[in-house]
Amino acid sequence: MQYYPKIKDRKIRIAIIGCGRISNNHFAAIEKHSEEMELVALCDTNGEVLAAHVSKYKVNGYSNMAELLASEELDLIVLCTPSGTHAGQAALAAKHKVHVMTEKPMATRWKDGVNMVKACDQAGVYLFVVKQNRHNATLQLLKRAIEEKRFGKIHMVHLNVFWTRPQSYYDQAKWRGTWEFDGGAFMNQASHYVDLLDWLIGPVDKVQAMMSTTRDIEVEDTGVMNVRWRSGALGSMSVTMLTYPKNMEGSITILGEKGSVRIGGMAVNDIQQWEFEEPKDYDEQVKTANYETTSVYGFGHPLYYKNVIDVMRGNEEPETDGREGLKSLEVLIAAYLSARDGKTVSLPLEY
Repeated sequence: MQYYPKIKDRKIRIAIIGCGRISNNHFAAIEKHSEEMELVALCDTNGEVLAAHVSKYKVNGYSNMAELLASEELDLIVLCTPSGTHAGQAALAAKHKVHVMTEKPMATRWKDGVNMVKACDQAGVYLFVVKQNRHNATLQLLKRAIEEKRFGKIHMVHLNVFWTRPQSYYDQAKWRGTWEFDGGAFMNQASHYVDLLDWLIGPVDKVQAMMSTTRDIEVEDTGVMNVRWRSGALGSMSVTMLTYPKNMEGSITILGEKGSVRIGGMAVNDIQQWEFEEPKDYDEQVKTANYETTSVYGFGHPLYYKNVIDVMRGNEEPETDGREGLKSLEVLIAAYLSARDGKTVSLPLEY
């Protein structure tokens, strides 16, 4: 078992790499946990963006991550950078004995994800992969019902991600919509929904997928995927970034021998059906678990940070470490291989 030194008597020192749109969730989470951690540095290759954030947060700013790591005494870096750069940045941080938190997806290639885990293992640092949607109150109730086997045998599962990303979204930066740095609708926008396939239902056995591209980008903006789990359950997933005129739905439906549940809304924030053969006392919480949201990110980042802090204090185990992150990456890569080759892809990808 790997030994990680614990941080007990001071604040955790953290730096954010990349100050794009998702970084705001991290700044807010750090502020919420300001008694436990402190932001000490930022890094971004865009000089104007970096200057604005340095002025706002009153910390040191760097345009080069290697220079930041060499200059600062850090415990943890957060990668809010293009997904295709995560592997190299995680390895660089590991060399400096700095723990790593990475946004989704952890990598755009299977080998890169595996190498991230190996690099952090060898350096004796944690690799945390952000899966904040798992903390949504609606999904927490659903996870509990599954763990208590209230569905009996799960027969069928279906997920929809009907969102919109106009061409102007992809035109914001050259890395958007590329295979190397971004990934498509499944890997980027719907990544947290792909995560639900394994986290909620269990290990995936086989995947079949078809994908198409309408926007002027390399990757897919629309796709469908059929899934067979090792349990025998069957399911599917429909994803598009072409919904008119705005984000419409992020949903999951589970049909079992003793229960049926559908959680919809724009981002699995509205429990629309909750029926089981045997009632439980917490079924009343369904009404209060629903929440209004205009954000597809949900509200889980502060809760995710709480686990990271507890892990680094030596009080908890990681909820989603690198190996947990590899589970959804493996399903994603299987889907892309299936769509490319027109074949059913079996998991695991390697033995």
